[in-house]
Amino acid sequence: MAIEYKLEVQKRDQYGKKYCKNIRKTGSVPGIYYSSDSSNSIPFAIEKSVIRNAVKSGARLYSVSVGGKSRTVLFKNVQYHPVTEEILHVDLYGVNMNKKIQINVPLELIGDPKGVKLEGGNLMQSVLELDIICLPSDIPEKIETDITELGLGENIQAGGIKLPKNIDLGMPEDTVLASISHAMSDAELESDVSEEDDISFEDNQGDSSESNETESSNSDS
Repeated sequence: MAIEYKLEVQKRDQYGKKYCKNIRKTGSVPGIYYSSDSSNSIPFAIEKSVIRNAVKSGARLYSVSVGGKSRTVLFKNVQYHPVTEEILHVDLYGVNMNKKIQINVPLELIGDPKGVKLEGGNLMQSVLELDIICLPSDIPEKIETDITELGLGENIQAGGIKLPKNIDLGMPEDTVLASISHAMSDAELESDVSEEDDISFEDNQGDSSESNETESSNSDS
């Protein structure tokens, strides 16, 4: 069962990038609370040390008091500075403890696959988090799966994962999670490197969460 981590936040009445910057100067982090049963949202501020410790805790559910009401929430989005990795903005999503939600949890591969240990292959984990559906109280810290018998040229798919009781898969069953491939020779590695020299990349920067903040405040819910 998921354990709730208590958070202390302060409701704020103003929106926008300029106000968010002022909040950071005081040692706090701006955020938005989104209700689970309506389109209403509530802006808030939280001390930097509090949100940092909350993220490090590894908790999935959080108990907060927003707008005078006690609410159970989870992190919808956490925005980090690209260089300093400081938390810039956080979105909290209110959950109904009696309704199932779709959420990603860490996927941990257990064991030394025979395809690597005995057959000289390479293990590639292509999915780090598993998409599941369950009640908030049933959210696990992680999902483990044994790959000891995974052989060379084989893969494990989402549909092959044994999930705990009361938890359903929230992604296509044929999604490949991990596979064992042939180890590349030195000649193949050198060929790949030379091909990469001809590839150019574009740096695209996404919009920050706070850019969605508007001057028109929504009502509490």
